[in-house]
Amino acid sequence: MVNPKACIVALSFLAAILAVAPAVQAADQAYSLSPKVKDTYSAITAQPAVKKGLDFIKADHNGTVAEQKQINSIPSPPFKEQKRAADYLKRLSASGLTNVAMDKEGNVCGTMQGTGKRPKLLVAAHMDTVFPEGTNLALTEKNGVLHAPGIADNARGLASLLGVVRAFRIAGIKPVGDIMFCGNVGEEGLGDLRGVKALFRDNKDIDGFIAIDGTEAEGIVYLATGSHRYEVTYKGPGGHSFQRFGLPSAIHAMGRAIARIADLETPKKPKTTFTVGTVKGGTSVNSIAAEASMLMDMRSDSETELLAFEAKFLDIVKKAAAEENTRWGSDKITVDIKLVGNRPAGTQPSDAVIVQTSWAATNAVGLSPKLKGASSTDTNQPLSLGIPAVTLASGGTEQGNHSVSESWDPANAWLGPQRIFLAIIGLAGMDGVSAPLLPKR
Repeated sequence: MVNPKACIVALSFLAAILAVAPAVQAADQAYSLSPKVKDTYSAITAQPAVKKGLDFIKADHNGTVAEQKQINSIPSPPFKEQKRAADYLKRLSASGLTNVAMDKEGNVCGTMQGTGKRPKLLVAAHMDTVFPEGTNLALTEKNGVLHAPGIADNARGLASLLGVVRAFRIAGIKPVGDIMFCGNVGEEGLGDLRGVKALFRDNKDIDGFIAIDGTEAEGIVYLATGSHRYEVTYKGPGGHSFQRFGLPSAIHAMGRAIARIADLETPKKPKTTFTVGTVKGGTSVNSIAAEASMLMDMRSDSETELLAFEAKFLDIVKKAAAEENTRWGSDKITVDIKLVGNRPAGTQPSDAVIVQTSWAATNAVGLSPKLKGASSTDTNQPLSLGIPAVTLASGGTEQGNHSVSESWDPANAWLGPQRIFLAIIGLAGMDGVSAPLLPKR
C-alpha cells in the first residue's frame, strides 16, 4: 500500500531539487574555465606532493597564527616600517629562499628558484599599517577571536606568505618559473604604493603579481580603483580681523574652493568619488587667516573619469584664489597644489588567465569563488602597466579594519594560504607536472 504522506514528501523533495537545479546550473555557467586551466588543475590536485603541501598548511595553522601575533607586535607605522622589515628579513632568510635582501625602498624579498625558465611571479604582502607611531598594539583574545590594531591588515597576510613558502619546502615542490616573495612597504594611505612601484620599476622581468591582502578567502580582486590625492595650501598676508579688515583670507579662499568642489557631479558608473578629507589653518578667531590647507581624495574605477574630475578640481582651486583676491582688490593670496597620492586605475578581462587560475584554486580548496568589485590595493600598479595581477585574501574573518578595535577570527583560516599555494603552483608551473599558466610577457 502506498503511503500518501510519503508520496507528498518525496514529490516535495523532487520539486525542491528541480527548483534549485536551474539556479545551480546558471551559477556554473556564469563563469567558465578554459580546458587548459581545467586540465592543469586536474593534474596539480592529483599530485601527492601538492596534497602534502595542503595538509601541511592546515597542520601549520597554529604556528602561522603564532607568527602572525609576533609580527603584529612590531610597530610598522606609515613610512616607519624598518623594524618590522628587519624582522621579516630574518623570517624570509630562515624560510629557505635565496637572494633574500632589503631594497632601497625598504621592501624585503627572497626568491624561490624555478627551473631557469620564465615566467616570473611576484607574491607580496604589505608590511605597513595605518596606525601612527605610539599606537597600543597589545593583543587580547576573547572566545578565540584576536583583537589588536593591524592583526588582520596585514599581519595575517605576512604570516600567510611565510606559511606558503614553508609548504613549498615541506612538499618538495619545484616551480618552473621563479617566484619572488616580498614583504613590501607603503601600501596604506599616503604610502602611495611606493613599495610595489619600486618593485616594478627595478624588476622589469616580472610577468604576474599576487597581492596577499584582506581575509575573505573566496574573493578575487582583479580590477583597480585609481585615486589621486592632493594637499592644497592657500597663503595670504594675514592680520588683525578688525584693524586689517579688507585683506584677503586664506581660509575664505579655501572655503570658496570647498563649496564649489562639493557641488561637482560624478558618474555612478564607472563609480567616481571625492571628498575633502581634512582641513586646517588660521591663527585665532580674531585673525585673518594667513594660511589654510586641505587634503583632497578622488577615486574612480576609470582612469579617464579620474583625470576628467581632477581637471575640474584643479581649475576650481586655482580660481578660488583669484576670486578671493578680486573680492578684496588684492593679489596676495597664492595657492600651492601638491600631488601627494597617485594610485593608477587598471583593468583586465574577467577571464584573464590569472583570474581563471585564482578561480580554479578557490574551487580546489572547496570554496565558492567570487569576483569582487574594483578596489585600491597593491595590484593597482601592475594592472596600470598591463601586467596580470590579483589580490587574494589570507583567510579568517576580520572586523573593524583600520580601527584600533580591529579583530580577526581564525576559524578555517588555513583555507586562505591553501588557495594562494594552489594559485601560485598553477601560475608558475610545477616541474614535471604542469606548464605555467602565466604567460611570459
